[in-house]
Amino acid sequence: MFKQHLQQLRAKLAESGIDVALITDDDSVYYYTGYCDYLHMEFGRPTVLIVPADGESLLITPAIDLNMALANAEVDRVEPWNDGTGTEWREHIPGKLQGVSRIALEVQKMPALVRAYIDSLVDASRIEDIAPVVSAMRMIKSAEELQLARHAGEVANAMMQAGRDAIADGVAEYEVALATSRAGTTKSAELLAQHYGAAEMSPITHFLQIMASGEDIIKTHHRASNKVMRHGEPVFLCFCGMTNFHKFKLGFDRTFWIGAIQDRSQEKIYQIALDSQAAALQVLKPGVVAEEVHAAYADVIQSAGYDYPFRCGRGTGFSFVEQPQLVVGDKTVLQPGMVLAVDGSVSTDRFRAQVGDSFILTEDGYEAITAHPNAIDDVIINPGAVA
Repeated sequence: MFKQHLQQLRAKLAESGIDVALITDDDSVYYYTGYCDYLHMEFGRPTVLIVPADGESLLITPAIDLNMALANAEVDRVEPWNDGTGTEWREHIPGKLQGVSRIALEVQKMPALVRAYIDSLVDASRIEDIAPVVSAMRMIKSAEELQLARHAGEVANAMMQAGRDAIADGVAEYEVALATSRAGTTKSAELLAQHYGAAEMSPITHFLQIMASGEDIIKTHHRASNKVMRHGEPVFLCFCGMTNFHKFKLGFDRTFWIGAIQDRSQEKIYQIALDSQAAALQVLKPGVVAEEVHAAYADVIQSAGYDYPFRCGRGTGFSFVEQPQLVVGDKTVLQPGMVLAVDGSVSTDRFRAQVGDSFILTEDGYEAITAHPNAIDDVIINPGAVA
């Protein structure tokens, strides 16, 4: 998969008349090489992938991670650098830029430290943004990536069910987060062993659980806390960060209630959220412009008298957010092979409801890869329980 991506990038560079590309975004480095989990800029250690249109690919990585690079990176050559030795990571870059006319970078994603060095070597007129090429490539998933997406959906489903099972009157939010993490890790380990033999790929979920209950439900990205949940309260679970199987990310959200809906006005709001997602899915198919999906979703929400909503969804893959985005202004024509998170939502001052799932676009529609009941009767946990 990674070699194929790298070959496709070379072909795109040649078509565009670009001599060499420098890739520094962690997710893009993984997409093209299979190299991941190294200490990058968060620890002050640049990793740079250099891909010429014609010539050997080069991965420059900290010496402390050399063994991982040699084991996992599908590139022609790996060059390590060490802290305080010579010019460190800079050493091998000038030679790759000599005699070339057009150089491409992921302009908005390149760390300032690396960009400043590149600017000291070449005139700005020779630099172009490779991000549109990279984004376009990553929008359409290969068969191997689609398998990862489906397996990520299995992990997400296991986490959602575990979260639902853990929610109860008198339970602290963090207990739900522990349950979802364990379920996701267990399912990931099972899938890795059965289908990938990837002993080096960690199955452990690693993202702070997004959830909120009671009055905090209006805090969209609230993290699980010590708060104790109570009968009648709404509870929001989001796995848009935690669904991360073999580096593939998805979007997945549900709103629940514990035992009963105490405030009946919330039921109406939730139904509009459901209807807005349904409207988006009515439009979702190849050949449709991305913003048209958002328009269908937004029309349901605004026609019911609520505020204009945030984006309906986004592309996913090896990054949490990829192209296209289902939002006004995105003119991307949807194509088979895209993986998209599609939400329904309504936000008010005292309550918000959200339901979201991920889908693979097929030749004639879409395939759902996350699944959990969302009808109002299905999201009341242990209905009829006494407070």
